[in-house]
Formats: sequence, C-alpha cells, structure tokens
Amino acid sequence: MKGICIVGYGYWGPKLVRNFLQAAAGCTVAVCDESPDRLSRAQKDFPAVKVFSSFDRLLADPDFDAVALATPVSTHFPLAKRALEAGRHVLVEKPLTTSRREADELIALASRQQRVLMVDHTFLYHPAVRKIKALVEAGDLGQLRYIDSTRINLGLFQHDVNVLWDLAVHDLSIVNYLTPERPLAVSAVATAHTAGAPENIGFLVLRYASGLVVHLNCSWVSPVKIRHILIGGDRKMVLYNDLDQNEPVKVYDSGYQARSDEERSRLLFDYRAGDVYSPKISGGEALAALAADFVSAVSRGTAPVSDGRFGADVTAILEAAQRSVRQRGQEVELA
Repeated sequence: MKGICIVGYGYWGPKLVRNFLQAAAGCTVAVCDESPDRLSRAQKDFPAVKVFSSFDRLLADPDFDAVALATPVSTHFPLAKRALEAGRHVLVEKPLTTSRREADELIALASRQQRVLMVDHTFLYHPAVRKIKALVEAGDLGQLRYIDSTRINLGLFQHDVNVLWDLAVHDLSIVNYLTPERPLAVSAVATAHTAGAPENIGFLVLRYASGLVVHLNCSWVSPVKIRHILIGGDRKMVLYNDLDQNEPVKVYDSGYQARSDEERSRLLFDYRAGDVYSPKISGGEALAALAADFVSAVSRGTAPVSDGRFGADVTAILEAAQRSVRQRGQEVELA
C-alpha cells in the first residue's frame, strides 16, 4: 500500500485516521472532505495528513491506492464504484450498500479490477466477540438455540437510514460471524415517532433451518444505553455486555446436561443450575485490528475477515427486513 485516504471526517473519520496512521506506518494518510471546516479540523488533529477538498482530486492522485469511506450510507455505492473503477482498494463503513444488487455489483467490479473490497464491520475484530466465536467453534456452547440482542440508546439519529440499518447491522454482522448458517427468513417491525423521519425503534427476527432463532431490539430513543447479546446453546449460554469493561463476557452452564430424565425434569424448574465464569479477554482495539486486516489484504493479498461477500450477506438481510417493515411485519424469505 502506498497511501490511503479517509473520505469523510465526521464521527468515524477521525478514528479511522488515527488507526491507519499506526496500521499503515510508512504509507501516506490523507483526509478527503468537501467541508473546509472539517478539513481544517483534520489538519489540527493530525498535522501530518494531506487533505483533499474533492473526491475527483483524490482519485487523480496516483500516490493513494486505497480509500476508506466514512460517508453517509446513501453515498457508499456510488463512491465505492468510482474508487474501484479508478483502480483503488476500498474499505466501506457499514453497511456496504442499501441493496444486495448494488453489493453484488461492487463485488464483481472489485474482482474484475483485482482490488480489495472490505466492509467496516468493526465488531468482528472485537476481542470479546472473537472469544465468543472461539467458544462456539470449540463446541463449548453446544448447538446454538437462540441469540437475543438489545442495542438501545438515546443517541445519534441518522437521516438517510432507519434504526435497523444503523444499529441492527452491528448485531447481524456478529450473528453471521458466529455461525456459518444463514437465515431462511426475516420479519421486522419498526416505527417512527416523527413524521417523515426514519424509524427510530425496530425489532427484527431471523428464522433458521436448524431451529436457531435470532431476535434484535434496536432503539434511538431509549433513556438508557444497553449493549447486551445473549447467545444460548444446549450446553452453555453466553452474555456479552459491551459496556462492561471488566467482564464483557460471562459463560453460564445451563446445567441441562443431566444424566437422568428425573434430573432433567427437575432442572427445568431451576432458575439456574450451573456455574458461571468470565473468560479472560485479550486487549487491543477492534478498529486497530480491522485497519491492520485491510492493510494486510492490500499489501500481502490475505483474505480479510469482513470482505465484500460478508458485507453483502448483511445487506441482504437488512434489505429483506426493510420489506418486512413495509409489509407490517410479514415474514420475507431470503434467497
């Protein structure tokens, strides 16, 4: 990699710049934004970065062979398409696009151009989520039965997407990371409390052939901030609390692996019969690991964890969920 330019210097842009200055040491890092105020802020925050006031000027500079898009969702497809056509490697903030058709078009274009297309699903690189994946793959949880997530806050309202595209996208990426199985169908309901604004509360349910059920609860209008995910298997269960800095992951023994039918029946009436423990979680910032993965994919040709195909799968679920919302919660089958 010769150089990378972060396009968009709003909320996420500064975080990307900071991490790429470390992950892409020796490469030139730049910022592109049409706002003079944001460019001025970028230069104050990071005096060493180069700045571009237009996307055209960025693409005309051969010193930058990669871009990271931290722009509104509605701009992801046209900007990523132009960057790939110009021969650039592309990292796109989640979600990849607003439709599966657009996502597939970008994947095909990246393949033809022999360029990396990666999506910023940061939670895939979180040490706690990686620990949970290791537990699942080791068989510690047994057969997955349910995943129940609550991601609510009184937070940043988006103007071009609703709460499912903004918040549920995180949990969908985690679910798709934890299990290779993809859902058969999705149903969703959502509501907006301001006329003409995107829905600010949403509930989404995924149905799987194995019997796994996934439920997501998302809100921009909660008086409290909660980031809980419950993962239930027939052997053990996991609680992931992203707000708990000390013990983000707790593993519960269901106690259901009894030796006799009599014991099994008795345990059904116990609140919790097994033990609980908190596994050690390694340190490290998730976004730093993601930036390093992108640099490795560009420089050494390694396969990124959150590639374009992974991002397209998440987009397909969100697109189907949006159709279900319009149909008042009717289940929509996934191809």
